[in-house]
Amino acid sequence: MRYLVTADEMKHYDQNTVERTGIPGAVLMERAALAAFDLIEERFGTKGRGRCRRTVLIAVGPGNNGGDGLALARLLSEADYEVEVWSPAPREDWETASLQWKEQMRILTHYPVKIGCKPTGGEYTIIVDALFGVGLSRELAGHYARAVERCNGMDGFKLALDLPSGIHTDTGAVMGCAFRADVTVTFGFVKRGLVLYPGCEYAGELVQAQVGITERSFYGRLPGMFCYDEAVRELLPSRKGAGNKGDFGKVLLVGGACNMAGAAVLAAMSAYRAGAGMVKVLTAPENRVILQEAVPEALFGVWEDFRECAAWADVIGIGPGLGRTREAGEVLEQAVSSTEIPLLLDADALNLLAENQGLRKKLGEQGARGRSVILTPHVGELSRLTGRTVAELKGDLSAFGRELAKELQAVVAAKDARTFTCMEGMPVCVNVRGGNGMATAGSGDVLAGIICGLLAQGAAPFAAASVGVYLHARAGEAAVREKGAYGCMARDIAESAAVYA
Repeated sequence: MRYLVTADEMKHYDQNTVERTGIPGAVLMERAALAAFDLIEERFGTKGRGRCRRTVLIAVGPGNNGGDGLALARLLSEADYEVEVWSPAPREDWETASLQWKEQMRILTHYPVKIGCKPTGGEYTIIVDALFGVGLSRELAGHYARAVERCNGMDGFKLALDLPSGIHTDTGAVMGCAFRADVTVTFGFVKRGLVLYPGCEYAGELVQAQVGITERSFYGRLPGMFCYDEAVRELLPSRKGAGNKGDFGKVLLVGGACNMAGAAVLAAMSAYRAGAGMVKVLTAPENRVILQEAVPEALFGVWEDFRECAAWADVIGIGPGLGRTREAGEVLEQAVSSTEIPLLLDADALNLLAENQGLRKKLGEQGARGRSVILTPHVGELSRLTGRTVAELKGDLSAFGRELAKELQAVVAAKDARTFTCMEGMPVCVNVRGGNGMATAGSGDVLAGIICGLLAQGAAPFAAASVGVYLHARAGEAAVREKGAYGCMARDIAESAAVYA
C-alpha cells in the first residue's frame, strides 16, 4: 500500500522529522535536490550523449519548494549544465522568502548561474517548476500565474518538484492555472492531489523520492488515505488446500428484472471469477434460459424464493438490474429486515433505499449492531442518497462517502474516475488503477459480483470492498490491453478478473 497525504499531514511529518527525529531541514532540502538531480541525470546525463547542449530554466518561488529549486540549480551547475534561475517575484520581495531559501540563494551566487526576474534564453532543454509546493492555498494570480502559463508554452522537458504549481495538494483541483509536467518528483509521501483528478493529469509520470521523511515521522498520526500498489494475489483471502465449494462461500444475488438479465449474468460470473464456491441468482422467470446458458454454473431461483434461499446463503448481493418496481422494493425490504448475513447494495437497491427513509434507518441500526453492509453507489446514486448535487459530490467525493458510511455504519465504495472506499474508523482507500476503457455498461455489475465473491470467502467488509475495487481495476487494465479502450466490454473485465484471482 502507498500512503497519500494532505498538505497539513505532510507539514506535520516534515516538522516531526526536523524537530523530533533531528534531521535538519537543510539536509532534507539537499536530499530533495539530489533526487531531482538524479532524475535529470538519468534522462539527460552526458554518458553516451557527447557534448550536447543542456540548458535548464528553474522557476522558483519564495518558499522551501523554491529552496529545493535553488539547491538543484547548484547541483546542475556543478555537472556542467547551463542553468538559469527565474524568480517571477521582483527582487524586493526576496526579503520575505524563507530562511532556507535565502541561504540557498546566498550559496548559489558563488556559482555560474544566471539569476533574474525573467527568462533571458529563447529555448531550454529542461524547465523545472519550483514555484510552490504543498503550501499553496489560493489561486495563482499575477506574476506567478503568468510564469506558469509561460512555462507551459515553452518547449522542453518539464519537471515539477513535489507538486505542480497550481494544483491543490488535498483535492487535485486546479487553482486558476497549473504547471503541466512531464514528470513530477515528489518527496517523502505522495500528495493526494497528484493522484486525484484533475491533478493527476498535470503531474505526468510520478516519481516518489525518499528524502528522510518516513513512516517513523508519523509519531502516531497516520495519514487518512492510502491506495494499493501491490500484487492483487497478496490481498486476496487465503484458500484451504483441501477446501471444497462450500468452504469458499455461497453468494445469493438478487436482481435481473425482466429484460435486465445481463446485469445478473455479469454479477454472477464475476462472483465466481473472484473465487466464490457457489452462486445462486434470484431473477425474473423470463431470464431462466438466458442465465443458464450464460452462466451454467449458477443456480437459479425467482424473487418469491428469497426467504428460503437467504437461509442457504453466506452473502447477499442485491441490486444489479433489479428495477424500481413495487416487487423490487419488497424483496429489498426482505433482504434488509429478515436477514443478518453480510449484505451488498448496488444499483437500483440504492435508488430504492434513497426513497425509503424507514428502511434506511433500519439498515443503519443493523450496521450499528455489527451487520456487515456494503454500498457501491456511483455519483448519481450517491446524489440521491445524500441530497447533494453531482457537482458538490465531485468536489470532495471521499468526504461525502465518509459521511454516508458513518450514518449507516456501513462500508461505502463511492464510485467515479477515482473510487473511494470509506468506513468509519478506517483510512479512506482510493483506487488509482483502471482507466476510461472501463467506463462501459455493466462494469458496476462486475464490481458488485467481485465484492460478493470476496465477502463469501471470509474477507472483512472494508477489505472486500477496497480489494474488490482494486481487483476490478486491474482486471479492467488487462481487458483494455487485450481489447483496447474503445472495445472493452464489461464481460471482458469479468473474464480478466480470473487472471488475478
